[in-house]
Amino acid sequence: MRIGIMTSGGDCPGLNAVIRGAVLNGIKSYDYEFVGFRDGWRGVKDADYFELPRTAVRGIAKQGGTILGTSRTNAFEGENGGAENIAAMLKEHQIDALIAIGGEGTLAGAQRLCEAGLPVVGVPKTIDNDLDATDYTFGFDTANQIAVEAIDRLRTTGDSHHRCMIAEVMGRHVGWIALHAGMASGAHAILIPEVSTTMEEIYQWVREAHERGRAPLVVVSEGFVPEGLDEAFSVRGVDSFGRARLGGIGEMLAPLIEEQTGLETRATVLGHIQRGGVPTAFDRVLATRLGMAAVDSVADSAWGTMVAIHGTKVNRVPLRAALNNLKRVPTDRYEEARVLFG
Repeated sequence: MRIGIMTSGGDCPGLNAVIRGAVLNGIKSYDYEFVGFRDGWRGVKDADYFELPRTAVRGIAKQGGTILGTSRTNAFEGENGGAENIAAMLKEHQIDALIAIGGEGTLAGAQRLCEAGLPVVGVPKTIDNDLDATDYTFGFDTANQIAVEAIDRLRTTGDSHHRCMIAEVMGRHVGWIALHAGMASGAHAILIPEVSTTMEEIYQWVREAHERGRAPLVVVSEGFVPEGLDEAFSVRGVDSFGRARLGGIGEMLAPLIEEQTGLETRATVLGHIQRGGVPTAFDRVLATRLGMAAVDSVADSAWGTMVAIHGTKVNRVPLRAALNNLKRVPTDRYEEARVLFG
């Protein structure tokens, strides 16, 4: 059997470990052959691929990014898009199955192809940890570690200058990174999209920390919507999928906090640094296991499924289980952290 692998959507620490796990398991357990499509669905539509022998994945588990490249191309748009064209391409190039590694947009495309009869399995990928039907996604642990290291550095400069520091982290419309990184770094306030928070509450937490002699630290998710606003802050338009490019809420909050509390306040947007660099050990292991399990799914012709981690066990779930239902931070998790604010 000849299997194609693609990585699509935003880059993410651990993608190379998935590729390596899939290729090694496929070659050693099933004597499969592999090819890698360049730049996500763009490479699939254009039949732009290269062979993936065992030597091609040697030592890549510790590397960030993806050796295949990625893009936010839609599988069903353009001259070569759509199930009929992709099916013809796979047949012409004697590719028997496709492993699609990506987030909700990628997996939605994979689901549509499966409904049209194409042999596709999925591997969930996002640093935001917002995909339903799996406990964790690889890349999330690495993003948290990077965020905590950066916030720890912000804290020392805040302490030195007696400033309030705001760290804006990724997450889109969920607050998992903000929650975990904020708790790990001892933030005095954590602001997430799932919880409506008034500016007065934020000012109070900042004042309480300052009155105790601390330099207030606020961690805010890029998708946070202060009470009274209708949507997340965005001034950068939309991406190729029509989704708002979020970012800038930290800079919006800083002058308000400074004006109301009298404390000099600075904001830092961590941005894409959270997606770069080498994956943590946890993400390397998780990604490797998911890649291996994806090949087992191909061997069992489990088309239309994705591999997912539940506890410590890797299971298969329908692709549709991960779609159209963001995994949000539960209220009780936020209330648990809220005890530590101020």
